[in-house]
Amino acid sequence: MKIYTDAITLQSQKPRQVFNITTQIKAAMEKSGLRDGIILISSLHPNSAVIVNDDEPGFLQDLEKWLSEIAPRRDDYAHQGRFESSAAVHFQSLLLSHQVVVQFTDTRLDLGPNQFVQFVELDGLRPRRLVVKVIGE
Repeated sequence: MKIYTDAITLQSQKPRQVFNITTQIKAAMEKSGLRDGIILISSLHPNSAVIVNDDEPGFLQDLEKWLSEIAPRRDDYAHQGRFESSAAVHFQSLLLSHQVVVQFTDTRLDLGPNQFVQFVELDGLRPRRLVVKVIGE
């Protein structure tokens, strides 16, 4: 078993933004020289997430609405004001998760036709860093 580590840095242009990072994940897999294995993609920020899902604009609008309904911004959270992000943003990150695992076979990502690896910026306008670990043979 071999391990290859890479990093991705992203800069959002607005507070909420979804980045399709499938191409960067595929590039890391190719740089690793591995043919079969798994890729762990992990955000290093508690106010962001990594998901595998559709990249269709309607879905992304629905995702924004769903997150705001399930974990809305509220004035009664203890975690706000003096911190980088409010508690609502952190709860939204928990709903989506800070990392995903994608498998690959014979140097092809094992994703369905409408599945993409995406970084979800929940409270942006700052550079964000993701770690990509390619593990396999």
